[in-house]
Amino acid sequence: MLSRIAESLYWVGRYVERAEGTARILDVHVMRILVDAGVDEHDACRTLLDAMGQVPPPGPLDAAAVLHVLAWDEAGPCSIVASLRTARDNARGIREVLSSEMWECLNATYHTLADHVQEGAEGPHRFFSWVKERTAIVAGLADSTMTRDEAWRFLVLGRSLERVDMTARLLWTCFGSPFGSADWVTTLRSCSAQEAFLRSYRRSPSAALVAEFLLLDRLFPRSALSALVQAEHCLAELAPQAGRAELADEARRVLGRARTELEFARVADLLGDLPSHLRTIQAACGQAGAAVAARYFSRAQAGWRLEPAVRL
Repeated sequence: MLSRIAESLYWVGRYVERAEGTARILDVHVMRILVDAGVDEHDACRTLLDAMGQVPPPGPLDAAAVLHVLAWDEAGPCSIVASLRTARDNARGIREVLSSEMWECLNATYHTLADHVQEGAEGPHRFFSWVKERTAIVAGLADSTMTRDEAWRFLVLGRSLERVDMTARLLWTCFGSPFGSADWVTTLRSCSAQEAFLRSYRRSPSAALVAEFLLLDRLFPRSALSALVQAEHCLAELAPQAGRAELADEARRVLGRARTELEFARVADLLGDLPSHLRTIQAACGQAGAAVAARYFSRAQAGWRLEPAVRL
């Protein structure tokens, strides 16, 4: 496979997942800011922008400013609009390796994006629901219409790394918040994990249980551990020759170490210094992404597509 095609597939997976994850976070957190009178809007908005790796604009912050930066901003590297458009731009140049259904879904999403942005200015919840629906369709079509070859593995690799990063950011928005246990419910809802959590634990959420579920659960696909395992699996299939004494694949080595540290950690130890563990997970994703780029994408001619955003 050409490195140009592999790189575009990888970033299609990342940008689609980024759009979905950002929509999930905003749908819950912005609604809480608007509805809950006890929430300090400025502090809540600053916490959310910090967690998403964005420098807060000067002056007082409100929900409208957050929506502009994380949802509507066409020039912003991490906004929903920019992510969906960049995913489509990457897909346009690799239509020969995508299924026609998947390309048509991405293309139709792009061409109707402006209309839904206008509707979202009046009611953001409808826009976020539409984004979650469209990205779920893209993911479903990828899983049901693409063969499990190298193209699919690069796509899923990008999606998995972005999912780990987004889960870490979700937990970061909740940790140390002054608004109490309701934030753990918010975090679960942001991952569409509240029902799965209740079926698994059959009790109200607490800091320890939510951290355990979103970081360590092996069966929930949006947990950090599950996504790390998926990313490792893709890397192992892309380069099955592991060697006898040392793992030559730097990305797989970094992710394997991060996965092992999570898998065998005690929940109490994680909660004792959760920010440090979250930074470690995000750093591992960044290092793995750089290693993947160095190994597979170094000869890619990327001038025709938007450069990926640095999120760490």
